[in-house]
Formats: sequence, structure tokens, C-alpha cells
Amino acid sequence: MMESPRLVNLVDARIVEFLASRESILGRVAPDLAPFSRFSRDLLSGGKRFRALFCYWGWRAVSPAATASAVPGEKELDSLVDLCAGLELFHAAALVHDDIIDNSDTRRGMPSAHRRFETLHADGGWRGDRRTFGEGSAILLGDLLLAWSDELIARAVLGAPSLETHLAAREAVDTMRTEVTLGQYLDLLEERAWATTDPEASLERAERVIVYKSAKYSVEAPLVIGASLRGSSPEQTDALRRFGLPLGIAFQLRDDVLGVFGDAELTGKPSGDDLREGKRTVLVSLTRSRLDPSSRRLFDELLGDPELDEGQIRMLQQTMVGTGAVTEVEGMISRRLRTALEELDRAPLGDTAKAELTSLAKRLVNRQA
Repeated sequence: MMESPRLVNLVDARIVEFLASRESILGRVAPDLAPFSRFSRDLLSGGKRFRALFCYWGWRAVSPAATASAVPGEKELDSLVDLCAGLELFHAAALVHDDIIDNSDTRRGMPSAHRRFETLHADGGWRGDRRTFGEGSAILLGDLLLAWSDELIARAVLGAPSLETHLAAREAVDTMRTEVTLGQYLDLLEERAWATTDPEASLERAERVIVYKSAKYSVEAPLVIGASLRGSSPEQTDALRRFGLPLGIAFQLRDDVLGVFGDAELTGKPSGDDLREGKRTVLVSLTRSRLDPSSRRLFDELLGDPELDEGQIRMLQQTMVGTGAVTEVEGMISRRLRTALEELDRAPLGDTAKAELTSLAKRLVNRQA
């Protein structure tokens, strides 16, 4: 199926074109803004474009099956590419802000945005605290990317076939932005408040973070946004949600495993980075629930220490494996994927899109980065 590679190429080109157009605006304001252009380009270069692909195939899934009209025409494709590019810019904005919250040093094999701004401060010999400058500047970069994403999305929905589909697509975008922001707060809350909450509820709370911080906005929302722009029926929208949510959960569970055990050469982040950041994931919750009180205290003392050395990282990794928590999470991933594919199989959607979404789902959960 050549549609997916072509879509990715078109989205990449649209992002490059859009950023170039905004670079001239930044240049007119002040040459000091060049880092905003450079850091945006670096962050948005490459990437798997999963959200763009789910958006596109959400649109295709509700098209008439086995007809020429199932494939977008030139005008429809132009709007779809804008929409997909807008979602990728929204994702980039979320990553910039997430790295500040998590105090992450790297992103996609490069220094994170706030660290790059810190380096600018240090190299320039500027006054004040470089960390404060770095974080403040990166917040503004994330805000700018968020505003730019809305420019592309607003332009895209102007091409909706009716006012009803225009409003439906906008509502789906607005819901996504609200949910991921609230999910980000819930994630931050778990990292800080876990010791004061009911231990019996830790798994449920970790799963809630997965749903709202990642699962919905990574898979379910792009599917629904694309389908809404096409004019999906309530039955089709519901079917896409039933497919997208369990798949999105499986996606984040895989991400959590990679955050502990992933190869830094592939993920672009140091192995065990989630352990240094103290992420309260499902994997962590399951591990803690299977430890005796003494072992749990040691685990808790180490988790979240930014100075963890390689030996301590390996000890935490071995603890997770030894308790069977990793095996349990792998089982959860498999079950969520199976549920998603079963829902997709019986969904009232186009056969071509269903086949492509099946392939995309397997890629999503079996990835190494």
C-alpha cells in the first residue's frame, strides 16, 4: 500500500514548507529568534508520523468502500495533509513541554529544547540563571508550536464538506487538547503524590494517566479527527474509538517498557531514563505490588533519583523482570492489541483502511523505539 509512505512524505514536506514560511516572520521580528526556527526544524524532522497516519486512515476508513471516491481528491488531500501536519506540530509542542516537566536531557538523540536554550545562555555569557532561562524559553517555544499547529488545523477544517463536519472536526481537536493537558497534570500529580495515595489504587491511577496523557491523543483522537472531517456516522466514530483506545493503551505500555529497557541508540533517550525521572507507570505499579515491604522501600528510594548510576539502573530493571511485572505488561499489551483488532474486524469501515490500520497497529506495539 503506497498511500501511507506517500502521506508521510507529503506531511514532511508540508511541515518543512510551513516552518520555512514562519521563519521569515521570525526573521522580520528579530534575528535573535533564529533558535526558534532551528529548534523547531530539528524537533520536527523525521519521526514515525503515527498520528498523521491514524488521522489519514480515520478519514479513509469512513469513505465509501471499493470506489474511486475512497481516495481523497486533490483538494481533500491538501486539507488532510494540513490536518496531519497540524497534529504533528501539536505533538512537538507537547514533547517540548513534557521534557521540561520531566527534566529530560534528551529528545530524539539531541538535547531537549530547554537544554539547548540553556546552552545558548551559557555560551552567550548572559546574566541570571541559565536553567530558568532555558525552561522559560522552551515553554514559549512549545506555546509557539501549539499556536502554529492551530493555524494548520484551522486551515484544514475550512476544507470540510459541510458546516457540520467542520464543527465535528474542531470539537474532536478541542477535546484532544483538553484531555492531553489534563492527562499531563495527572502524570505530574502521580510522580509527586504517590506516597500519600491509596496503594491499592495505584494501578488504576497509572492506567488513568495512560488513557488521558497518551492513549487518546496518540491513536483514538487522530482517528476520530480524520473521520469527523470526512463526515463519519456515529456508528463509525464509535467503532474507531473502540479500536483506538485499547490500541493507544498498548502503545503507551510499550513506550513504558522502552523507557526502562529501550536501546538508547534506537529510542534517542538514555536507557532507564524513566527510572531516573520517577515515572509512576503501570510497570512500576505492578512491580511495587509484588515486592515485600523491605524491597519496596529500597525500590522507592532509588526510583526517581536523577543520579542513578548504571548499576542501580540494572538493579531496578532486574527487580522489574524478577517480579514478573514485565511479563504481565507484555501480556497486557498483547491483550489490548487483540481487543483492538477484534473491534476493527467487526467495525462498519472500509476494507482497505481496515487492512492498513491492522498493519499500523502491529507496527505501533512491536516497535523498538
